[in-house]
Amino acid sequence: MERLIEGHKRFLAEAFPDRRDQFHLLAEGQAPETLFVTCADSRIVPDLILQTQPGDLFICRNAGNVIPRAGEPAGGVSATIEYAVQVLRVRHLIVCGHSDCGVIRALMAPHTLDGLASVRDWLQHVEPAWGYVDEVERNAGELTRHTALTHANVLAQLDNLKTHGYIQNAVAERRLRVHGWYYDILSGRIERYDESAGKFVPLAG
Repeated sequence: MERLIEGHKRFLAEAFPDRRDQFHLLAEGQAPETLFVTCADSRIVPDLILQTQPGDLFICRNAGNVIPRAGEPAGGVSATIEYAVQVLRVRHLIVCGHSDCGVIRALMAPHTLDGLASVRDWLQHVEPAWGYVDEVERNAGELTRHTALTHANVLAQLDNLKTHGYIQNAVAERRLRVHGWYYDILSGRIERYDESAGKFVPLAG
């Protein structure tokens, strides 16, 4: 806690004064162009990875970057996405999974969730990812299987997203584009899902 307090003191003394005008504008409202749905994992820092500024991203985080299907309860996730698309009118919606995801590891070894009833219940939103993994990947080594499942979970959540009528309308009206990403913690690189190629490809270069 002391580290956080000291960090806030540095922010007030060093960072805030240089951006006072920017924060004054942000205090009056927000107009982000992008909704970034990602995992709650502490190693995923969207503003660092993408070098964005306050006000650029509307961020929704939860374990496993889950998006509920239409009609399914999942905390505030649906409300956050609906608000971003319908009120803030974001132009891009990104679903971003990542390497070494604990939710995916739990999906591969559900016995490790003994005593974690809430986490086990949450896992039901991720289990459909198995249906997006082919037989070769399903029987591959642990690392390959984890990566394949993480990719698959991004696709599963994108399909869940498309069950919402307001998403279908926004995409049809060409005011919203939807993207599937995968972030590798070790290399710092992002892959995007290329629908025409049917696979994840490098985002940059």
